[in-house]
Amino acid sequence: MPAYNLNASAEAAPYFTPRHLHSPGTPYKIDDNTPTLFTPLKIRDVTLRNRFVVSPMCQYSTAATGPETGHLTDYHVSTLGHYALKGAGLVFIEATGVQANGRISPNCPGIWDDSQIAPMKRVADFLHTQGAQVALQLAHAGRKASTAAPWLAAKYRKEQGYGPGSLRATEDVGGWPDDVVGPMGGPSEAWDGLADSEQGGYYPPRALTEAEVETLIKDFGRAAARAVKAGIDIIEIHSAHGYLLHQFLSPVTNRRTDKYGGSYENRTRALKEIIQEVRNNIPEGMPLFLRVSFTDWLEGSDVEKAAGGSWDFDSTLRLAKEITDLGVDLLDVSSGGNHPKQATDLFSDQNYQVAKAAIIRREVRAAGKKLLVGAVGLITKAQRAKEIVQETRNQEGAVGDAELARAMTEAKTGEPMADLVLVARQFMREPEWVLRVAADLGVEVAWPNQFMRIRL
Repeated sequence: MPAYNLNASAEAAPYFTPRHLHSPGTPYKIDDNTPTLFTPLKIRDVTLRNRFVVSPMCQYSTAATGPETGHLTDYHVSTLGHYALKGAGLVFIEATGVQANGRISPNCPGIWDDSQIAPMKRVADFLHTQGAQVALQLAHAGRKASTAAPWLAAKYRKEQGYGPGSLRATEDVGGWPDDVVGPMGGPSEAWDGLADSEQGGYYPPRALTEAEVETLIKDFGRAAARAVKAGIDIIEIHSAHGYLLHQFLSPVTNRRTDKYGGSYENRTRALKEIIQEVRNNIPEGMPLFLRVSFTDWLEGSDVEKAAGGSWDFDSTLRLAKEITDLGVDLLDVSSGGNHPKQATDLFSDQNYQVAKAAIIRREVRAAGKKLLVGAVGLITKAQRAKEIVQETRNQEGAVGDAELARAMTEAKTGEPMADLVLVARQFMREPEWVLRVAADLGVEVAWPNQFMRIRL
């Protein structure tokens, strides 16, 4: 019987699932007219089939208590697997706690225990059968930990007549009120400043001791080693959005007087030591990403003045030039999240982060450093996604933002704004977004075998 009469099995899983005739989301033919968006990207020993990345998205969908606490489940196979099936080149598993008290909520995943390896490997195995690479975001929520899933918080606050906000997760639902931690401690350090109010959505943290910071650094490394055993292809360290490592970076949330606080060198010490520890616990050929908030969005504010500074763009640019020597391959550029009084509407300007990513990429390369840059934030349209990573001869004003146009005018001819695009909400709306973008741009790409009959 001819071999083509049989469905061949994908080799990346210990169970049968059909192998695709051609990897979904990839062009049948790549030539000079193929948008960069649909070309492969090699990072160390890992090759992405295209430049589409599904950003880490918290789902609050793991067990909060018992022997399966923090374990990924069939829910994650279903949701993350669908993004891979429909052509995304790299799919992120959401922020995953390196310590039990590092989860945002009791229902967030973890990788602090060996029992969490096998469930993660099951998810990774399936994503690999669909042609995608798998990334894991290692995280610690710091003072934003032990909260409830947002839909539970919204329901409770509406019933109580409170405005939008968070909800503390108590011990009876798996929370850890007495073990929420941060660089600083005390009621005034609660994220929303409402530690003594019934409306408060966050617990006051206690300050980590120097010894605990050193344990945290080791735990990031141990978590990375478990991720390797789980079949993860790429690791990302989460140092953005007001979570613990971002808290260490910013003078607003780090006024320590030991070696982990005070000067720029001290405030970045924990992160740099974590980068080195993670790098030492993963293979040389495994890419390492870092997500940062390029600013607290507190420049010139009373909060910044009271703290004697904030984490800002210049600090990020300085850090970006330093991390390449520590083994970071890509900087994932986001912003904000460290203080409720941040002075920006993140959704009013589509280019609020892409512009800064472009400048960082240009400046780091001008300094002779090799660092890829990822752009994230309100990337929803095909043409815009194309322009961000496209190597073109004339990008001036390509997206229409004055700062971005200025940045690209100053850049070398042909330089893209970023090397890949990280997209979250649009994939939730349209898991087939890669295929939709291909159709909009007139690129002939492969669809999953099982969906050929309804291709766009």
